[in-house]
Amino acid sequence: MTVSALLPGLTSPVTEAYARLAEVFPGLRVKELPEGVPTPSGAGWVGAADLAAGGAALDSYLAWDNAQVLRDHGQQARPDVVAGFGLHRYAWPACLLITVPWFLHRRVPRVPVADVAFQRALGHMTVRVREFACLPGDPATRLPGARVVPDEEALCGEVRAAVAEHIGPVLDGFAPRMRRGGRALWGMATDEIVEGLWYIAHLLDEEPRAIAELEALLPGATKPYVGTAAFRELTGPNGERLPTRDRASCCLFYTLRPKDTCVTCPRTRDADRVARLLQTA
Repeated sequence: MTVSALLPGLTSPVTEAYARLAEVFPGLRVKELPEGVPTPSGAGWVGAADLAAGGAALDSYLAWDNAQVLRDHGQQARPDVVAGFGLHRYAWPACLLITVPWFLHRRVPRVPVADVAFQRALGHMTVRVREFACLPGDPATRLPGARVVPDEEALCGEVRAAVAEHIGPVLDGFAPRMRRGGRALWGMATDEIVEGLWYIAHLLDEEPRAIAELEALLPGATKPYVGTAAFRELTGPNGERLPTRDRASCCLFYTLRPKDTCVTCPRTRDADRVARLLQTA
């Protein structure tokens, strides 16, 4: 684990983490908003609170996903499938707002929906962090909004609570369009937490640590989340160690291309996973 020293003049607990995220994954850039600066709107921006409201802003947001399916696959997807794609494309980066600072610096920002906006065509998000949790001894304890928790276990609880605070209202906004119950929706949230950080950790060359820490974060029986991080290891023909996991939810991409499942989908046989993982490697 790493607890970063604050750079000279740094006034935010998450600046370094978001900068590192942009370095390894340029497809997502996070900008922090100071107090008094309004959350952006128009020009492709959508507020997380607007998605949570489930009205016209969500309709407009999902129209992009519907058009993408028609363009790329030449067929109309079911409305619930379109909604699932749209939810994934928001929730995956939104979870990183919380999990990346935790993973890199042991700081867990609180980001309620009112303080986050998304421009997916550019891969930009804005966030306003007013409160965060950290461990004793972190230099960030002197910053405004710091809340010290006693240990790693408590900090994991802060991660789960922060994600639930943000994602819960968004799930409520999407729910009427999803044809899924609450358990299935929280299964999707569980997958977004795990697979988002797992991917970024691979780019950071810290995949083994991420797997271990995600297993500690989601050991099971941590409602509203569903199941565990669900990692397991496969073995290639030459003894290769190939980490994989079993998703708690299904993205329903198979409804467009039945033979093309995700490598972590429970529908994907282990032999196919091994072949695909070796090909990717």
